[in-house]
Amino acid sequence: MATRIVMLAYPQMDQMDLTGPYEVFARLPDCRVQIVWKNRKPVRDSLGLTLVPDTKFSKVKGCDVLCVPGGPGQITLMEDEETLDFLRRMARTASYVTSVCTGSLVLGAAGLLMGYKATCHWLSLEQLSLLGAIPVAERVVVDRDRMTCAGVTSGIDFALMLARELAGENEARRISLAMEYDPRPPFPGLADEDSRLVEEVRLRTAAFQEQRVAVARAAGQRLLSHPDLP
Repeated sequence: MATRIVMLAYPQMDQMDLTGPYEVFARLPDCRVQIVWKNRKPVRDSLGLTLVPDTKFSKVKGCDVLCVPGGPGQITLMEDEETLDFLRRMARTASYVTSVCTGSLVLGAAGLLMGYKATCHWLSLEQLSLLGAIPVAERVVVDRDRMTCAGVTSGIDFALMLARELAGENEARRISLAMEYDPRPPFPGLADEDSRLVEEVRLRTAAFQEQRVAVARAAGQRLLSHPDLP
């Protein structure tokens, strides 16, 4: 039976959080990838790219892998019970519950990361603790059947690691070769970057991060008042 991978699409997501892993997953043998949303109307990502979901929530009965991308629209999803209920339903049968970037905050709002180690975009990492998760500053974090990764580009790393779990190391390496995944970034990573530039990025996003913190705190309080979730 084909491995069923369900990837959430939603307005104001970051498309690379979805399309990066999709590039890997779609190359897996015996694998069916579905892009899902509440309906099949096109969704526009945070930078204007439009994607069309394959199917809607009500048509999906279950999956083997659940993947939630991040992006600015994640704030709205954290208070969207229809979406959170869908994620909880998928997680009941999924062998792997996964996310890219701030998609982990959505999983957290659904109560799916309580007591799990997890990661997120570096600007939002500590917000995971408001949702009962244990923040870990690593590119990909695996804790039992939960796999989360850091910001945007780390989605490819995560997807190749999951491909290894699903199809074996040789197949995952073949996919990596076919994609010519050989990153050689022109700039240093977060740990080695100019601290002045890092602080500038923090300041530019400070107001938006305040919104994220407020929503994450409220979601965490809802989880505490409903200990039976998910």
